[in-house]
Amino acid sequence: MKPMKSIDVARIAIKMAMCTREEEEILKNKYWQQGVKVAAVDYGGEYVNSISKIIERAVVAAKREGIIEDTHAAEGAVAGAAHEAAIQVMNKAMGLNVGGKIGIAYADEHLCVCVFFAVGMLNLNEVAIGLGHRSLK
Repeated sequence: MKPMKSIDVARIAIKMAMCTREEEEILKNKYWQQGVKVAAVDYGGEYVNSISKIIERAVVAAKREGIIEDTHAAEGAVAGAAHEAAIQVMNKAMGLNVGGKIGIAYADEHLCVCVFFAVGMLNLNEVAIGLGHRSLK
């Protein structure tokens, strides 16, 4: 099988963040068969107070789903990519609530974390997406 490029892994992380719960299991099986480790986890809360929780949820999900091993380098790669993704939605989310999913994909040396959130209050929502990439061997 041909090695995956970072853009291919990024697309998969985005798909995992955007899929429904029903689609999630189908996609997990599909991507595992292609050699891509994936996970998705829901998240919601007030943005500013949630950045560390978003990062923590990504790391816990990556470990739980066997995407990464329990090492400092692997946890740091997920945390760094999750932080980058979360910061990319800051201009839209500052002072508001966010709700949506975190998608994670890892293949070859590429690790991508995507956040796909509705941003707002009550029923007045905007949509934001952020993506972070790290290299991990």
